[in-house]
Amino acid sequence: MGRWEPNARGRLEQAAMELYGQRGYEQTTVTEIAKRAGLTERTFFRHYADKREVLFAGSALLRERLVSGLDGAPPSAPPIDAVAAALQAAAGVFDERREQARQRQRVITANAELQERELVKLASLATAMREALRARGVGEPAASLAAEAGVAVFKVAFERWIDSVGERGMGAFILEGIAGLESLMAGGRP
Repeated sequence: MGRWEPNARGRLEQAAMELYGQRGYEQTTVTEIAKRAGLTERTFFRHYADKREVLFAGSALLRERLVSGLDGAPPSAPPIDAVAAALQAAAGVFDERREQARQRQRVITANAELQERELVKLASLATAMREALRARGVGEPAASLAAEAGVAVFKVAFERWIDSVGERGMGAFILEGIAGLESLMAGGRP
């Protein structure tokens, strides 16, 4: 297979996930990933900075979906409702990739360095939502609190979604998380 074959990025991701699952993240090399995908190391580095980034390449799309979802919320929406709209807009990114999300999470959970990188990604998402809220005219501390609460809802919803069986999409878990957060803020039990 040569570099001109289609979907090099997807093939690299699939090869990496297979190898991470079989051998572990630490024991897998870029050379092995490229070889399994039928590509060269050079092609790998055209798509990813390092083997870790295979697991985090979707972060930019997720951030984009969150910000555009927040921007699309009605101007009169309270900050937490705008964040809920952002989370719902991002939910669709996941629904067709449940098994890949499960595999990815298993790899991350097994490696402290990747867990740290995941926390950096979540902090980046919170920052992006906070800035989008500020652009809507939301002051502090409301913008930061709503963004951080949104990331907490996202994290809990994601964990519940990948652990679930059945057909419920990520959006259903996000709605439950938002409802639970609102109940907590009202002094009730979720």
